[in-house]
Amino acid sequence: MTALPADHFKHATAIAVKAIGRKAALEIGFTESKIETEDERLSLPEPPPKMTETELGSMRGFADSAALRLRYHNSQLHKAKSPSPGQNQDTIAEAFDAMEQARCEALGALKFKGVALNLVAMMDEKIRRDSDSLAFQQNIPPLAQALYFLAWEKFTGTPLPPEAEKVASFWRLFIEEHSKKHWPKLASLLNDQKAYAAETLRLIKSLDKNIKKINKEKNKANKKTSPKYKANDGNEEQQEEQQKETQGVSDQGDDSDDSEEDSSGGTNKASAGGDFAAEDVGAFEEEDTLAPVTTYRAFTTEFDEAIDAAELCHDEELTRLRIMLDRQVGPMQSLITRLANRLQRKLMAHQMRHWEFDLEEGLLDAARLARVIVSPSHPLSYKREKQMDFRDTVVALLIDNSGSMRGRPITIAAMSADILARTLERCGVKVEILGFTTRAWKGGLSREEWVKAGKPPLPGRLNDLRHIIYKSADQPWRHSRKNLGLMLREGLLKENIDGEALLWAAGRLVARPEQRKIMMVISDGAPVDDSTLSVNPGNYLEQHLHAVVSWIEGHTDIELAAIGIGHDVTHTYRRAVTISDTEQLAPVMTEQLAALFDKD
Repeated sequence: MTALPADHFKHATAIAVKAIGRKAALEIGFTESKIETEDERLSLPEPPPKMTETELGSMRGFADSAALRLRYHNSQLHKAKSPSPGQNQDTIAEAFDAMEQARCEALGALKFKGVALNLVAMMDEKIRRDSDSLAFQQNIPPLAQALYFLAWEKFTGTPLPPEAEKVASFWRLFIEEHSKKHWPKLASLLNDQKAYAAETLRLIKSLDKNIKKINKEKNKANKKTSPKYKANDGNEEQQEEQQKETQGVSDQGDDSDDSEEDSSGGTNKASAGGDFAAEDVGAFEEEDTLAPVTTYRAFTTEFDEAIDAAELCHDEELTRLRIMLDRQVGPMQSLITRLANRLQRKLMAHQMRHWEFDLEEGLLDAARLARVIVSPSHPLSYKREKQMDFRDTVVALLIDNSGSMRGRPITIAAMSADILARTLERCGVKVEILGFTTRAWKGGLSREEWVKAGKPPLPGRLNDLRHIIYKSADQPWRHSRKNLGLMLREGLLKENIDGEALLWAAGRLVARPEQRKIMMVISDGAPVDDSTLSVNPGNYLEQHLHAVVSWIEGHTDIELAAIGIGHDVTHTYRRAVTISDTEQLAPVMTEQLAALFDKD
């Protein structure tokens, strides 16, 4: 490995941190101690005199981590939302801080690919530095660090490096079991530190309640096996129960849903020695309306996938499918192109330049020279050209990839999305094209797991999700053009679980840096998954979709529009159009987008 001089690294790092952290005046130093931040000064770890490539990556990771916290973190807001002092305060604060750091780093990783690689390189080094802690010596990795790693994995979709995976795997099953509903909400709130902090506290509270419950059951089991318990024939436990009744202490809250407060209206103070205490989490005074609150759940998310279209088939097949798509559209392509050109003219109208006149400097305004000649005392007039930009915008086109879309509907949807993406890209608007379906008919591996578990009642969603990225917002249209042909692949289109697809797409949009975010959904029917609906209420998926749409429209800055093909979507979406003929799809998509930009 090539050794790299530390001085060169320091200079390059200082420049990078200032740029990423948006702190041009920041003073950066290097010390032997850990990372420290003051008002206008940042201290980073001193690099070794000569660094290998591995050391270089991890040191860059530490610098990028600090820079991202400078860029995305509001320390005053963090302090205001931090858990109130109480028992186990250090552990509570560590978990809260770890989740906030994961938020900042995820935002940076999603925006800068190089930063993502540096942060991954940093993770194993961070574990090595923490390995002398008491928890590690006892082979019990800190829960806060496991939360940090799992948050990173879920927010960025990036696999953890080996050492980080060891820490995460110790707590993974417990955290996954008791926090499923929190992760989609947190992922959609990455750009909203205040709302993210509130949801983080809910996650901590959920884990706290379940840790206490486990410890309580463990303590009871230990008591029953103790000689003292056997000698008293259980009288001690009876006395304890009587004492609880006298004091009015109820443990019903331990069995309640994670999102609810204890029945007393406060927090449960009866800690059984868990890592967290409910009193430390604060009063959770904010209403739980930061994400859809429903009883919806998935039996398992182990087999779900969000995958790039290019990974689902060979390049040669993608080329063949793209040619097939072009042929099938035929005469329709000229209509779509005309509509796209019309949309482009509308968008460019928002970017028209205009002139400012009668200025004291700029270009000499020849049209006003006559008045200077008539009246020599009149000053010369200057003009300046000014460009009127509409706000920085990203558009997500979310297309139903269910079996009922097979044939003409999916063909026209693919071509319309393709040409609209190219048009918007010409106008400086970033676009991503996403699809949603399931990996299997009849439940797939999720249903098999449910059967193995003894078919428990009301299992929730019971199929394996497949969310497809045909074109990401940062990917140029020319690099993703072939991917749209995948929609014509035989066997791809299966079931549609709309609610979770919207949450996924919304999470991707919320994490984007653009000021304006637009999502357009194209679907030809209500959510349907036979495996799920056969063992849950008949409106299970549709209720969840309504809750998700209501949340996106009311609690995010995403502008949501929907087009229903032969299916009335106006009862679900606030801004919606229903068409009866597939041939209307391209004109309506164009009109809807044009209307949104006209509104601006």
